[in-house]
Amino acid sequence: MLFGSLAAVSWAFAAMIGVAALGLHLVGADTAGSLGPLTAAVVAMAIGGKVLPTGDVGVFGLTGSQTQGSLGITPLGVALAGALLLAWVFLRSLRRAGATVRPAELAARVATTAAFFLAMAGGLAWAGQDTVAIDAGSVGPPRGATDDLLSGLPGIGKISGGLADGLQHIARTKTSVTFHVDTGRTLLGALLWVLAVLLIALLASRRTPLPAGWGRLHRVVRPAASALNAALLVAVLAGFAAAAFAAATGDEPGRIMGSALLGTPNGVWLAVPLGLFVPWKGTASGPLTALLPDPLNRFLAGHGGATITPGRLAELNGQVRLLPVAVALLMVLAGALTATRTPVEGGWPRYVGACALRLGVVTAVTLPLLVWLSAVKVNANLSVFGFDAVGAGVDLHGNAGLALLLGAAWGAGAGAVGALLARATGSAGRKVAPLAAAAGPARTPAGPDGPGGPPLPGGLDDANRTYPAVAYQPGPYLPSRPYRPAEEENPYASPPQDEAPPISDAPTVLAPPPAPRQGPRPDAEKWPPPPPAPPA
Repeated sequence: MLFGSLAAVSWAFAAMIGVAALGLHLVGADTAGSLGPLTAAVVAMAIGGKVLPTGDVGVFGLTGSQTQGSLGITPLGVALAGALLLAWVFLRSLRRAGATVRPAELAARVATTAAFFLAMAGGLAWAGQDTVAIDAGSVGPPRGATDDLLSGLPGIGKISGGLADGLQHIARTKTSVTFHVDTGRTLLGALLWVLAVLLIALLASRRTPLPAGWGRLHRVVRPAASALNAALLVAVLAGFAAAAFAAATGDEPGRIMGSALLGTPNGVWLAVPLGLFVPWKGTASGPLTALLPDPLNRFLAGHGGATITPGRLAELNGQVRLLPVAVALLMVLAGALTATRTPVEGGWPRYVGACALRLGVVTAVTLPLLVWLSAVKVNANLSVFGFDAVGAGVDLHGNAGLALLLGAAWGAGAGAVGALLARATGSAGRKVAPLAAAAGPARTPAGPDGPGGPPLPGGLDDANRTYPAVAYQPGPYLPSRPYRPAEEENPYASPPQDEAPPISDAPTVLAPPPAPRQGPRPDAEKWPPPPPAPPA
């Protein structure tokens, strides 16, 4: 148990550190500071931590609270890599427990994994601090700008201290900024993160044992949860493929791939609620608008505080009109997977209703979670992680309450459509996991009406029946397979009685015996021979 928990945590942090380091290197963030502390800070943000940059930037004319900043964005690319490996190794070690696992053992495994994870998170909080050099000229306006232009910059305004007068001096000045990871916030976020990942993994894994009293989860929750989880991962893979194509055809492939490694799930999981018509609101100013995908960054630059909908984004980019269609197809995929993994019980109306209800509930819980994960709140008056941002900020959030209602409606509709498609194609219940079949209601495998018992209502055939796992083991109703070839395959089997044995036409080595003579022998009168003469 200890070895499995340690292996799960180690592989998870190895994946997150590798993805974060590679992504930061590709975007060029390591040119301003050391890659090690930057990587530790990004991983800390991925597991729910908070990074606080501070420094003396009075050379920019900023004083007091203006020199503070906060980074409230989660690099979901890093978080997803760690979550997948953590869940995979943890579930793989848990499957060795058998068909069921004791509640005490499951709780001990979760607690051990969480303890190791918190220890690693504490090490990241200690390592995630560094000093980053800032080129002051990079945040200033282009040469030839006037004071009127400076006064109109968002977040800067008419700054006292003579910024325009000292622009030439500022351009040749460099200063430094220190950032550090908030240890308390990071440990709390890491605890919630690891518990949430393990809970989602247990609910979405169809082949992992659960305690004996939790058998209903195998049939009710796990088919829909695993189907929606698979659909969201397919969406992330599609987004990463699009980023790879853009990198292959673009001018800066390194920065594109680095951004994709760090933030592909951010963009994809923001697009999924948006494609399901969940409204978003946000504001953006300064260079940090580059954190947002196009055309969202352009929309916020000109319509700060306005409601974001697919229709309004389509005015800037017509391809956004395809977003609701793509997300609807993604939901239908989740519904079809749910139907193939859900055991068929009762008639078709009951089966369709069960798929719709279960996927609707799972989607209603998942969609607000995606809205919360994809939210962005950055207030940075400093330069950190490759961005020179004085007076920059991004605030983007969705409506979680409406996401819950729309998630329930979309999930129910997709579940019903998927069940009807599964019925039409004959794939309903074909991918039911063994644990779900074993947790079903017991039925008599043999009965007076046939091998499956009485006819099922709704016109279901015997192929759609489900029995406990013991019914499929060798026994009186299901003899084991004989260890001999079938009669038609056995070369030594005797031929059927109604068929004459085949006669071979092959020549023989010895001649056949002669036929018996008919009548008396020619020398019969001389036979037997006369006795010999007596001796003299």
